[in-house]
Amino acid sequence: PRDGRRNRAGRRNGRRVGMKSWRFFVPLLAVAALGMLLATGLREGHDPRYVPSPLVGKPAPDFVLHDLIEGRPDVSKQSLLGKPYLLNVWGSWCVACQEEHPVLVRYQRKAGALPIVGLNWKDEKTDALRWLRQLGDPYAAIAYDFPGRTAIDFGVYGAPETFLVDAQGMIRHKHVGPLSAKIIAEEFESKVAAPAGRSEAP
Repeated sequence: PRDGRRNRAGRRNGRRVGMKSWRFFVPLLAVAALGMLLATGLREGHDPRYVPSPLVGKPAPDFVLHDLIEGRPDVSKQSLLGKPYLLNVWGSWCVACQEEHPVLVRYQRKAGALPIVGLNWKDEKTDALRWLRQLGDPYAAIAYDFPGRTAIDFGVYGAPETFLVDAQGMIRHKHVGPLSAKIIAEEFESKVAAPAGRSEAP
């Protein structure tokens, strides 16, 4: 009987040791799996910040908004048809937009630059206008979307975000995060002359 008790105690101790070992190894396995996924993505050239949009390859949502600057005509999908443009979502409250803004100002001075249409999102008008006076205005037009309904229709969930809309009003590309000169050239300008069927390549 004493040997039987020892055997049962040994089995219980063995199970405890096994459970402790698994508790130690499970987090290690999770970290290793995450590392493999990241490594695979980097090897295949995928940008971890790339966020696919279900609207890419589809018509831009219809919208009509007042221009942020009084006296200018309303901004709408219809009024923008006829030439490709960048739709840039921004707000004066957005820290990342401050990083991006000088890039937009410099880009608009470039010959042959795509027009940039601003979508001023959930911003106080006085703050937005002060921002433009202080930092410069790179926008051909600025749709003022204080309620945020148009941004919702475009699937916006943060700022800055930028869409490439072609001359027919189709969304060709979307970038989440601040733009750089390299991103504009590689992700947007390169797609203007690309066949429509290839516009979704990351």
